[in-house]
Amino acid sequence: MRPSTTPPLPPVKLDRIGIVMMSAVGDAVHVMPVIHALKAYAPHSRITWVLQPGPATLVRGHPLVDDIVLFDRSKGWRGFLETRAALASREFDVVLGLQVYFKAGLITGFTHAPVKLGFDRERARDANWLFTTHRIAPHAGQHVQGQYFEFLDALGVPHGAPQWTLGPWNDDERQWQREFLAQFERPIAPIVVATSKAAKDWMPERWAEVCHLLWHEYGLQPVLVGGRSPRELAAESVILKAAPAAYSALGSGLRKLSAILDGAALALSPDTGPLHLAVALRTPVISLLGYTNPKRVGPYDYAHDLMIDAYGDPSENYPVDMTYREGRVERITVADVAAKLARWRAVYAADRLQLLASRGLTVG
Repeated sequence: MRPSTTPPLPPVKLDRIGIVMMSAVGDAVHVMPVIHALKAYAPHSRITWVLQPGPATLVRGHPLVDDIVLFDRSKGWRGFLETRAALASREFDVVLGLQVYFKAGLITGFTHAPVKLGFDRERARDANWLFTTHRIAPHAGQHVQGQYFEFLDALGVPHGAPQWTLGPWNDDERQWQREFLAQFERPIAPIVVATSKAAKDWMPERWAEVCHLLWHEYGLQPVLVGGRSPRELAAESVILKAAPAAYSALGSGLRKLSAILDGAALALSPDTGPLHLAVALRTPVISLLGYTNPKRVGPYDYAHDLMIDAYGDPSENYPVDMTYREGRVERITVADVAAKLARWRAVYAADRLQLLASRGLTVG
């Protein structure tokens, strides 16, 4: 039985589907299982996704995404006008408003569809519900991935475990991946050195200590990954000075980052998009969470035993909500990460290294 929506949802055709989820890379990763489920249920459907240029580089060429409309927020109001013009000639049967901020509401308002499905009023921040015609039923807090699946439930679209299509998609990208890995004599362990918000970052001095552990105790090559923002470059400088065995691949771009994570023995990351990329690629990932709620944005269905939860106090059963907690990431110690490294070696290492070898992703 289809879950009730407010107002009641009429029968919806799924020939032309629009998706509004524009910004965060992690959220873009969580949208992909929704697209997989939609295409499995309605393989004839044409899916158009409104995205900002950053995550669009990851999605472009995806075999299940038929059309991308860019929204360039850096252009100010001109960006909104350009997106409105691009959407003016596109008609949809249904638009899924998966993002709950005002800017996303404006973009949803630009779309042409009899059904614009969004979050219920309690979860639709910035009056986002004003831009939708129908809203999914209220629901207790849950992981972001589960929230997106609520849209499928409302449409009567079945879904099981999430499915992703990621990693190198063409011969050139696979060749780049092989050449990148071949320069090392050890399996690689990418480290995401910083995020978009300083409160989520771990201290670079501690990352440097972890680099020593990876190199000397685990026979792994630390590889620094991420962008080239001032904070990331500052972290890179500290880490490379204290741990010269580390290698920096900052600024590789999302597609190459995906290839790096896909070929890694292990990844390490705070709460940011590459963490969810690693989960989707089924690369074991040690995740460090303290500022954001792990029950809402932690690894969805993989490597939970490698997650370090500094968000809650010992034995605290905190709710699933969007409350941020300052100063919690600093609680994570090098010893905490070392314990997860030992867990990785005991549970994941052998199978992961065997899988990489079977795929021809060997080093030097």
